[in-house]
Amino acid sequence: MIKKRRPSAAGLARQLGIPKSRGVEAVLKAQLIAAVTREIERRRLTHAEVAARSGLPRTAVTGILSGSLQKVTIDRVLRLLEAVGLEATVRVTRAS
Repeated sequence: MIKKRRPSAAGLARQLGIPKSRGVEAVLKAQLIAAVTREIERRRLTHAEVAARSGLPRTAVTGILSGSLQKVTIDRVLRLLEAVGLEATVRVTRAS
């Protein structure tokens, strides 16, 4: 059995040469978008249906779900999450 590794925000930031906060943001967006994608597949929704529910243009929905994270705000990702009936929670821990 192959274990899936969660991407480390610090490792990602280091590899890309970006601040750790940007790495956290990228990982967070990727995890949320993956959840939205799974729910869309489970419920057999079209991108047009998700666009109508979220108030986002269909082209934006398609771009986000195809992995384009450029100019994707957390706000837009949360709108997609809500449009497919999911809710996000946040957990904050002390830095070590």
